[in-house]
Amino acid sequence: MPKAIAAAIGAYEHQGRRAAVADYDAALMIAFQKGGDLAFQELVERNHPRVIGLAYRFTNNAAEAEDLAQEVFLRIYRARHTYKPTAKFTTWMFRIAANASLNALRARAKRRDDLSMTLLAGEEDHPAGPADAESRSPDHLLHQRDLRDKVREAIQALPEKQQVAVILNKYEGLDHADIARTIGCSTMAVKSLLARARDNLRNRLFRYLGSIPDRPSDV
Repeated sequence: MPKAIAAAIGAYEHQGRRAAVADYDAALMIAFQKGGDLAFQELVERNHPRVIGLAYRFTNNAAEAEDLAQEVFLRIYRARHTYKPTAKFTTWMFRIAANASLNALRARAKRRDDLSMTLLAGEEDHPAGPADAESRSPDHLLHQRDLRDKVREAIQALPEKQQVAVILNKYEGLDHADIARTIGCSTMAVKSLLARARDNLRNRLFRYLGSIPDRPSDV
C-alpha cells in the first residue's frame, strides 16, 4: 500500500472515523488531496467501470457514457479540495455522475426539440426507418432483449429524480439512505420517489409485461 494512502487511513483511525476507513475510496481521495497522484489513478481504475455503467443507464449510449465518465473524473479532479468524507465516496461520485448524465440528456432533448422544429417547418423529411417499424413488431416485443429495451426506455421517460432514484437503487444497489444523500433529500422522500416511479413504470409497461414486482428495487 502506498505510504500516502496508509497515512490517510492512519489519520482516520486516529480520529476514530472507522466508517470512513472502511471506505477505501475515501482514503484514496484524502491521499490525493494531500498530493498523492497515484491515489487518484487508483481511484479512477477502481471506479471507472461503475461510472460508465451508471452513465449508460441514463444515456443508453456507450460512446456517450465513456465521454461522461471522463467528464466525471475531471470534475472530481477539479473538486478534490472540496471533498469531505462525511459520507461514502461513491455517494459523492454518483451525485456528480448523475448530474453530468442528466445534463447530457437535457442537451440531447434540446437538440431533438430543435430538430423537431426544423421538421415541422418542412425543411427536411424524416420518415420512420426499418428499425422503427421493427421495434413495433409484436414478435420482436416478445423477445427478451426488446423487453429490456422497453424497460430502459420507460426508466428514461421518468421525471429526473425518480429516474435517478430507480437507477441508483436497482442498478447500483444503493439503499434509501445512500440515495437520499446522493440526491439531497430525506429517506422518506426517496421511498416516495421509488413508489411513484414504480406506479409510472407499471402504467407504461403493463401492456408489455403484464405486471411489475412489488419491491421498488425490482423495477
